[in-house]
Amino acid sequence: MATVAVIGETARVTGFRLAGAVVRPADTRVAARAAWDSLGDDVAVVFLTPEAAEAVGESAGERLTVVMPP
Repeated sequence: MATVAVIGETARVTGFRLAGAVVRPADTRVAARAAWDSLGDDVAVVFLTPEAAEAVGESAGERLTVVMPP
């Protein structure tokens, strides 16, 4: 079964845990990149805050990524 993950600033992503998403709070670019790299192979969809999306860059690969509005 595929999993949904959310990466970004703590204040913006914590609530997604209530919907069953894997939440990776990341308040810096380095933390966002590390959170991205730590995702398991079962993660198919990743929601990113704009700052986290900048940190991740073009490495989406097979995952569907969605960037939240600012």
